[in-house]
Amino acid sequence: MASRYWVVSLPVQNSASILWNNLQDQISKHSFDTPLYRFNIPNLRVGTLDSLLALSDDLLKSNTFIEGVSHKIRRQIEELERVSGLETNALTVDGVPVDSYLTRFVWDEAKYPTMSPLREIVDGIHTQVAKIEDDLKVRVAEYNNVRGQLNAINRKQSGSLAVRDLSNLVKPEDIITSEHLVTLLAVVPKYSQKDWLSSYETLTTYVVPRSSKKLYEDNEYALYTVTLFGRVADNFRTSARERGFQVRDFEYSPEAQESRKQELEKLVQDQDMLRSSLLQWCYASYGEVFSSWMHFCAVRVFAESILRYGLPPSFLACVLSPSVKGEKKVRSILEGLCDSAN
Repeated sequence: MASRYWVVSLPVQNSASILWNNLQDQISKHSFDTPLYRFNIPNLRVGTLDSLLALSDDLLKSNTFIEGVSHKIRRQIEELERVSGLETNALTVDGVPVDSYLTRFVWDEAKYPTMSPLREIVDGIHTQVAKIEDDLKVRVAEYNNVRGQLNAINRKQSGSLAVRDLSNLVKPEDIITSEHLVTLLAVVPKYSQKDWLSSYETLTTYVVPRSSKKLYEDNEYALYTVTLFGRVADNFRTSARERGFQVRDFEYSPEAQESRKQELEKLVQDQDMLRSSLLQWCYASYGEVFSSWMHFCAVRVFAESILRYGLPPSFLACVLSPSVKGEKKVRSILEGLCDSAN
């Protein structure tokens, strides 16, 4: 729904059809590129003037809330479609494009009986939209929770060697663990590798000569193994740290590695399932909220027309979509028709 629309009300002096013809004639002569449609509002229950005045105070606030929820759902749809790599779908209300729903608006008597008090209709719409907003918050929070867990795992696997998970970089044959020997993993600054290779054997006693092997290198660091006697491991860590080398705590466990792999796969599946479910829910809920919003607009136009033009209800409601350049001219046409009616 890229177009901007005005929903307007004009006072009827003699005949709504004559006023409609005059409006069409003026628009076609002076602003021919402005789409114009009737906005069909049924005869709603007026109630008392006091009740209309009290209702009018809440209409603007409720309109802002309902419009805000519709925009919130639309933005969520745009984000989900972008993340999913989907083409942007035209938003619909009961299968009808939103522009067509607005320009061909028909009051839903079954959902909003016209004999109901206006306050009851407005409160019902507000409650329904508020429930949808609460549901949206719960669903988005659930999706974001899984996405956050997945992002945290991905950061661990794609960060620098100083912080990332090392389990997918180390193979069983890289690690020696016996009664006396252990293999440590050292993170060496990329430009200090020569220093490491020339000094690691002397950082402490009982280091196995030529036991260091490079396993991986990123933009900042290189990952090396070193084998030594277990009883001097703490001394080696201290000496390495003093030379600017970081010895990472690591225990090779095929079971833990498989568990992490399964956890990652499950999170990916959960994220895809929740994203798809949330997107479908947003499509349906956007249509529901937009429909509610249009019914609310009809009530607002009806109530404010009576307060402005008086009783009995005698006004012409219509929808226009002027261009930015044509807004001033269209506004002048509408004001002229109001002046002639008065």
